[in-house]
Amino acid sequence: MQNITDFIKQTFKTNEFIPLHEPRFVGNEKKYLNDCIDSTFVSSVGKYVDTFEKEFAKKVGSKYAIATVNGTAALHISLILADVQKDDEVITQALTFIATCNAISYIGAKPIFVDVDLDTMGMSPKSLKEFLESNCELVNKQCINKTTKKIIKACVPMHTFGHPCRIDEIKEICDTWNIILVEDAAESLGSYYKEKHTGTFGKIAAFSFNGNKIITSGGGGVIVTDDEVLAKRAKHITTTAKIPHPYEYVHDEIAYNYRLPNLNAALLVAQLEQLNGFLESKRELALKYKEFFAKEDIIFIEEPKDSKANYWLQAILLKDKNQRDEFLEFTNKNGVMTRPIWRLMNELEMFKDCQKDDLKNSKYLEERVVNIPSSVIL
Repeated sequence: MQNITDFIKQTFKTNEFIPLHEPRFVGNEKKYLNDCIDSTFVSSVGKYVDTFEKEFAKKVGSKYAIATVNGTAALHISLILADVQKDDEVITQALTFIATCNAISYIGAKPIFVDVDLDTMGMSPKSLKEFLESNCELVNKQCINKTTKKIIKACVPMHTFGHPCRIDEIKEICDTWNIILVEDAAESLGSYYKEKHTGTFGKIAAFSFNGNKIITSGGGGVIVTDDEVLAKRAKHITTTAKIPHPYEYVHDEIAYNYRLPNLNAALLVAQLEQLNGFLESKRELALKYKEFFAKEDIIFIEEPKDSKANYWLQAILLKDKNQRDEFLEFTNKNGVMTRPIWRLMNELEMFKDCQKDDLKNSKYLEERVVNIPSSVIL
């Protein structure tokens, strides 16, 4: 494994510790931050919030974008906009980051887990269809879980590591069962499926700008939708439901302080300007990894058919759990940060009683997938 760590250090041109993914601030970040500070509008009101929302919507091809304090908040509000309520159920994948299930749980809803496809690592349309046909029925235009008698209100697939899932097939299934599709696009800015940007297939989607994402403001998130009514409501309930007024404070419902500060938005505007260059760098890195790992008889995970991935986190597939654990221990001890894919959600104490299918592919991937250094190379 020494040759692997040597190759990665040579690729990143350093013998120092190599993190999994670190941000790059090489554009107008300092300029816009200074401008923001000079304006004194550093909190939740300011021109950079407006500029970012406008430019982000344009970038992904959505009519509206509503900035939030982080991706989890964006997903939480997206589920509320999808009319998910307490005791409803939401279908998602067990192979996901905890934020997906946390957002569902904040509402008092309960996740149901279906399997993923091996090539996309995202929700399997086949597994979704089989689960619904075996366990559900349409009653008064609502999808009812015959086991729990509860309404399945929404479906939340995730584009894992920026690799698009078969989102068009998932949407078709959701439409048939009158389930609202909410895309967890947290990791997939710059990814396309059949030449359409991820996050624009469902009724609503959420993106994340956490410190390790392809563009970042240290935190931050955004909701996208083509529905004007939902967009206006998203803006209202993420900004404490304050009725617009020059000086009075009147709020018309219990809502959320999920506003993105103007200071963070200034960073995001500068980062968004560099996105195309970041994406090019990541594709070049992916090509280098692909060629190298082919010689090592290790599978490098490539973008699925009909998609163009952002290669946010580069990933490899090892032979079994033992080889995975050896790889993780060796690389991390030798100054190269690597990590396993997430523990399956149904294996966590909070979600161990949730309904699920056999999750065969999810278990296979959990035991074998490792993320390797993925930062943009300047």
